[in-house]
Amino acid sequence: MLDLNEKPKKRKISYRQKKFTKCPVCMNEFQREDMLTGGGRLIAGKLTDELRRLYEDNSKYSKIYPLAYMVSVCPKCLYAAYPIDFDNLTYEEINKIAETSEDRMNTLRKYFGSASFENDRDLLLGAASYLLAVECYSRRGKNSAPTMKKAISSIRAAWLFNDLAQETSNKIYKKFSNFFYSKAYIFYNKSLSILQTGEENLESCGHIGPDYEKNWGYDGILYMCAVLTVKFGINEKDINKRINNFEITKRYLSKLFGSGKASKTKPGDLMDMIRDLYDKINEMINEWYQQIGGTEE
Repeated sequence: MLDLNEKPKKRKISYRQKKFTKCPVCMNEFQREDMLTGGGRLIAGKLTDELRRLYEDNSKYSKIYPLAYMVSVCPKCLYAAYPIDFDNLTYEEINKIAETSEDRMNTLRKYFGSASFENDRDLLLGAASYLLAVECYSRRGKNSAPTMKKAISSIRAAWLFNDLAQETSNKIYKKFSNFFYSKAYIFYNKSLSILQTGEENLESCGHIGPDYEKNWGYDGILYMCAVLTVKFGINEKDINKRINNFEITKRYLSKLFGSGKASKTKPGDLMDMIRDLYDKINEMINEWYQQIGGTEE
């Protein structure tokens, strides 16, 4: 007989791996949680100017945040890393991360209360996982390409904390979002410099997003440096330094746009965003040159 009071079963959006993962820092064993794919769970929406793919609300599965599942986190010591290099730690890295375990626990308690990585991932734990990843990669050596990992983790943290701020109206999450946007600006530009010198290896980065859906590769790094410079580099008080930073960014975009015209492999939506960003930067530079009474070279 049909029970009208029966509550509909919650549809699963994730699962626990059968094989246990052992934390290389504290030796704790846990079952990593991964997102289920297929079944119409994700309905792709628009691509933002920060190369983030938005997803439409799904009446069957409610809101799904794919980025919440990308970082492996030990529930005990809160060591966090991407699966590609979760196990590949040196003895020195293990010691550094173990020494700061209590700090990570205190941060989690202070800002996220009773949130626990023993529980299934939600938007809050997803955002917190990137905060922990930035902290842990600060204690990793160059073999794991930590600067690029911190850049990716920072921009994803900025996105998810902003989503939290919109959903909860909690001002602390907006502060976290702004903080990680500023970190992303710093780390992306530093990553580009490091990758150009070969100090860190691009191959060690794995999927460099910035979103999980598409790996934009080196082009994505150049573009993200440009879009973050426009949004946050404008805060540079020294107008001459600001102009110089934007001139460098303009050259990056020019290189990207030129290679795009010569190749049919570059997506049209990326090329359109590059063109719009280039025009915007050009206008800003011209305006600043007028303010200091100079001319663009």
